[in-house]
Amino acid sequence: MAVLVCGGAGYIGSHTVRELLAAGEEVIIADNLSTGHREAIPAVKFYECDIRDKAALKKIFAENKVEAVFHFAAFIEAGESVKLPLKYFNNNVYGMQILLEAMTECGVDKIIFSSSAAVYGEPEKIPIDEGDATFPVNPYGDSKLIMEMMIRRVSAAQGVRYVSLRYFNASGASLDSSIGEDHHPESHLIPLILQVLLGKRDHITIFGDDYPTPDGTCIRDYIHVLDLANAHICALNYLRGGGESNFFNLGTGHGFSVKEIIDAAEKVTGLKIKKELGARRPGDPARLIASGEKARKILQWTPRFDDVEKIIATAWNWHKSHPKGYEEA
Repeated sequence: MAVLVCGGAGYIGSHTVRELLAAGEEVIIADNLSTGHREAIPAVKFYECDIRDKAALKKIFAENKVEAVFHFAAFIEAGESVKLPLKYFNNNVYGMQILLEAMTECGVDKIIFSSSAAVYGEPEKIPIDEGDATFPVNPYGDSKLIMEMMIRRVSAAQGVRYVSLRYFNASGASLDSSIGEDHHPESHLIPLILQVLLGKRDHITIFGDDYPTPDGTCIRDYIHVLDLANAHICALNYLRGGGESNFFNLGTGHGFSVKEIIDAAEKVTGLKIKKELGARRPGDPARLIASGEKARKILQWTPRFDDVEKIIATAWNWHKSHPKGYEEA
């Protein structure tokens, strides 16, 4: 039996594909390459298609014995979602509808969904646990929460079992630097910092230094992409073992401020990073830190990379060896 990875050419999807292959799984990738990279796809069966194309999905299911689906095929830029909400609802929400329709019509009954901490919005407390209120502050977060609701309802009605994984700040790259983070445009802090060191931007902007945190800058929970990939394998094994549908936070439980990340990057690289202070961005919570106890207990998942300098080091090795991303692959 095979697993289908929708969005397997993207950042987290491509790392998960390699971890699945290392675990001996038969992997099929479906990706429309709108944000993913063909160069990130290993030697597996690949279908270039959109998850909103039901005929293409049913063709995949007809041609392969698919046991479970990993769903990474969603737009992820919160800022863009504010400007283009319908783009996000069409791709993310409608895409989930078509994927679930194809799965149920073809008898595929397991899905592991790439969700987000964005479903929580402004947190009520720190650390955030799965029972906390969900009030997204942007259309991206709305779309992820709606997608979770859709899976839950389909699970109750038609028996599809699911694990929804709510990521915090994905970061880092493969240990051999063969694949890594390459977004256009880039919006994540660690690669933006490293772009300064590579001469691709003049400075890093710190958006506000007057938050109620020890150094005044926002604090986030950074989790290595390989730990996220491993959590997906744990989720698959959990469902295979008869586990009930559930959702989990994925984070280390440790927070680092923007200034701490910049300092850590300077320590890892031995280089100074030019920085400038900017105004706060609307909707940026002061702290976002996960409680990962539920995933540790139920999925038997433990992050291996809980040292932010090690995480940054893997990202730096990728960016140094691929300064233009996959263009040079």
